[in-house]
Amino acid sequence: MKDWISLNMTPGVGPRKATQLLERFGSAENVFHATRSELESLRLRPETVESILKREFYEKAVEELEKVRELGGDVLILDDGSYPYLLREIADPPITLYVMGDWRACFDAPCVAVIGSRKCSTYGRNASEMLARDLAEQGICIVSGLARGIDTAAHEGAIVGKGRTIGVIGTGIDEVYPKENAKLVDKILENGGAIVSQFPLGTPPLKDNFPYRNRIISGLSLGVLLTEATERSGSLITARLAMEQNREVLAVPGNITSRNSIGTNYLIKSGAKLVQQWQDVVTELPEEIKNAILPPKLDEKKEIPKQPALAPANLNENERKIWDLLSPDEGVQIDILQDESNLSFGDLSKVLFDLEMRELIRALPGKCYARKI
Repeated sequence: MKDWISLNMTPGVGPRKATQLLERFGSAENVFHATRSELESLRLRPETVESILKREFYEKAVEELEKVRELGGDVLILDDGSYPYLLREIADPPITLYVMGDWRACFDAPCVAVIGSRKCSTYGRNASEMLARDLAEQGICIVSGLARGIDTAAHEGAIVGKGRTIGVIGTGIDEVYPKENAKLVDKILENGGAIVSQFPLGTPPLKDNFPYRNRIISGLSLGVLLTEATERSGSLITARLAMEQNREVLAVPGNITSRNSIGTNYLIKSGAKLVQQWQDVVTELPEEIKNAILPPKLDEKKEIPKQPALAPANLNENERKIWDLLSPDEGVQIDILQDESNLSFGDLSKVLFDLEMRELIRALPGKCYARKI
């Protein structure tokens, strides 16, 4: 174990170099028994060669493992039987995985990634939360990157759906980025989910870390679903990685006038599966998973009629008026709601407050409101 952790902590040994070293020497232990000339033949940086020869991080690796376990986590290594088999299949799998939570149950479940823009629209947030919730209710584990926007909505949707979700992070597992998602991390762990990272403890959120994180998101998943992405969104990198890893790539269509939909609409034009509801995702999964979730022959219909959102049963007359005027796709300004509902401003304010407290609607900038689901 300490050989693998030590190698992962060695400066200059990223995923590709680690793969090269393992292919050459067979194991992390053998790397530390290599000669100078053998290491130099692989064109490692001089400081990397010196670090390996001196076993610079050997003792620190022991301390690292102790600290991880004090946090309630663990470290999985590439040749461990507990290492997720899908991730092991990619070209450059991380040689160590730092994990917290019920990671065994998460890795055993069929996983689908739900990702997208950090600066998302109401439509994107609602679509992500709805699809993640519905998939989680079917036993699908939702994988995302714990970022602001779509990632946060995906994790929250899975929790609402009473399912599991994995947050793959670009920091050490003792760091939370962004800071405002600390409570979300607690919820993920409380609800049987997991936090996963390839990075040693104390690793800050460096920009270069996130492409490495993205390949783990796609590598853990049977498919990657983009719900909203701009033309230069980092989520498109994850989609490209998913294609390289032979994963399914799926996308939610968006408004053609919205820059947040450029990326997803482009993917659909390029052959990604168009997704409107959870069944569209499940039909792309392996047969044994699809057949276990979908009723017999339902997947053969290909097009499943979309059901309108049903109003909650316990709405009073005024609440039902406002519910019918709202949608999950875009916000409605409060003045329009008052004109259309014929309610006094006081009655309208009370209805909006009550619906928001019951988490049925969402308040938006500009005194606008939208359905939450």
